[in-house]
Amino acid sequence: MSVLALKTGEVDTSHGPILYLEDVSVSFDGFKALNKLSLYIDAGELRCLIGPNGAGKTTLMDVITGKTRPDSGTVFFGQNIDLLQMDEPAIAQAGICRKFQKPSVFENLSVFENLELALATDKGVWITLFARLNGAQRQRIEQVLETIGLTEHRSRLAGILSHGQKQWLEIGMLLMQEPKVMLVDEPVAGMTHQEVERTAQLLLSLQGERSIVVVEHDMEFVRSIADHVTVLHEGSVLTEGSMDEVQNDPRVIQVYLGD
Repeated sequence: MSVLALKTGEVDTSHGPILYLEDVSVSFDGFKALNKLSLYIDAGELRCLIGPNGAGKTTLMDVITGKTRPDSGTVFFGQNIDLLQMDEPAIAQAGICRKFQKPSVFENLSVFENLELALATDKGVWITLFARLNGAQRQRIEQVLETIGLTEHRSRLAGILSHGQKQWLEIGMLLMQEPKVMLVDEPVAGMTHQEVERTAQLLLSLQGERSIVVVEHDMEFVRSIADHVTVLHEGSVLTEGSMDEVQNDPRVIQVYLGD
């Protein structure tokens, strides 16, 4: 692992993917949650992961973020950072952030204050409570508010936002940390049709600036955002390709999508 890369935030993607997983296996009490799984995510790519319950999607994200240690395999962030040598906080600091299905915003704080707390700065309690934002930090918050479509709601308490707005706020909190890779778990579950469309627009607007890996069951949503889809089954990659290609794959039809 390159210590310099961690200090400067530089990830070497000059001759390969930004996320590199090869032959990764994870067992829980004899059950193979991941079975020699290999996955490669390019810099700036928006990738969707689909598959039936138990396919290994959550375990895969746990491995990438350091929550779960694999029994075997290789997991690299770029060509120079070995994620298996790092703990969860170090991985997040290096530039890999995760959004869980259920929003975890600070409901008694305003939208602006939530984004302020998420700034990629010293999170010491006293520093957080008493620091004043500088001009660049305020500008960054304003940019993120515009990106997530919550500028007009900046002073509203997060607890009274709609479900979709809370999801966008949490995505905004990730953006405040300037991640290089975002892992997003079922972002449109429980959303209205209009909120689903807005979420698709939001994620598409972020494509290219950073790599985004989306786990989702809503096939229409996946079709609206994904150029490349990976299908997991029994802890391994079953197939990859465009949404049309995977939907027409007989193996996918059999194990997941149905006739």
